[in-house]
Amino acid sequence: MNAKDILEQLVGFPSVVGTPNGDIVAWVKGYLESHGATVTVLPGPEGDRANLFATIGPKDKPGYILSGHMDVVSASEQTWTSEPFRLRTEGDQLFGRGASDMKGFLAAALAGLPAMAKMPLSRPIHFAFSYDEEAGCRGVPHMLQRMGNLCAPPLGAIIGEPSSMVAIRGHKGKAAARIEIRGATGHSSRPDKGLNAIHAMTAVMNVTLQTIDALRNCALDQNFEPPYSTLQIGTISGGRSVNIIPDLCIVELEARAVPGVSPTVLLEPIKAAAEASENDGFRTTWEISSTYPALSLDVDAPLARLMEGLTGASTLAAVSYGTEAGLYQAAGIDAIICGPGDIARAHRANEFIRLGELIACQEMILRLAETLRD
Repeated sequence: MNAKDILEQLVGFPSVVGTPNGDIVAWVKGYLESHGATVTVLPGPEGDRANLFATIGPKDKPGYILSGHMDVVSASEQTWTSEPFRLRTEGDQLFGRGASDMKGFLAAALAGLPAMAKMPLSRPIHFAFSYDEEAGCRGVPHMLQRMGNLCAPPLGAIIGEPSSMVAIRGHKGKAAARIEIRGATGHSSRPDKGLNAIHAMTAVMNVTLQTIDALRNCALDQNFEPPYSTLQIGTISGGRSVNIIPDLCIVELEARAVPGVSPTVLLEPIKAAAEASENDGFRTTWEISSTYPALSLDVDAPLARLMEGLTGASTLAAVSYGTEAGLYQAAGIDAIICGPGDIARAHRANEFIRLGELIACQEMILRLAETLRD
């Protein structure tokens, strides 16, 4: 099977984030084993989805990880012009949910496996495919916890997010939180008899806006756009009717932090503001729904130099979106981003990847394997 054939199979699995992924895991496992790879399926605590780790070559030697996620965002957009979970070809463009983000990279890596299996590798190449990356990188931490039993300490990890095949050394860290404030309901004609949860949340939102303004002048890093850490309120809900005192208000927000700044620390003033409402009789719940650290790989790191040789281009310092790469680095494994496709095509209708991008990625992976031959 070539990369396009494999991509067609992968796109055909509607492996939407937060849903069971047994079908795609089983298919990938069967393909890998058919070409001699050693495969370990790593079920997550949810019970209905799993990570997958596989090795070609001597697993007791340090090698390189090809890392990607099997999940995709939903395809609920109304403007798709074809079935999102069926690969459609139009010229050199291959359309389907996940084509760029990031089943294209998985397909290119798997397409290179038969050639790698025939090489006398002195060091291994590992395939680390995760779940629920699109929900804040929830799957890969469970795989990283098992890494010491799966392989020798790796030399580095290539995270194949769509980057137009340019290797990227940095990204911001992220933390997302959910706040609930509960008050007491009643008729709106007697607000003195209730506790208005929306009014209480307004104070929390004001602190959020003040923090946003302050961040524009703190910890600047010109490698990023924007060059500072950011906060955003993403959703707010509450209330049932204009004449009923709202007893519940829920806000979801996120922080994205430049390297050297903890995204969870950025959220602490907002958490404190929410908890302060308890002094007035409200009840609050604070939950960190997802978090991952920033990535910052030195320009002269061996992995960065290796990727310059494999791609024929200089590395890029940073992007503002996040990936699993920061978690690999936090686990002591050098990581870098490099994959086919364009992030601008992701998370929207008529997502596509170009056939030439798939081929270029497969060729880069095979050049990596050539450096590991006896």
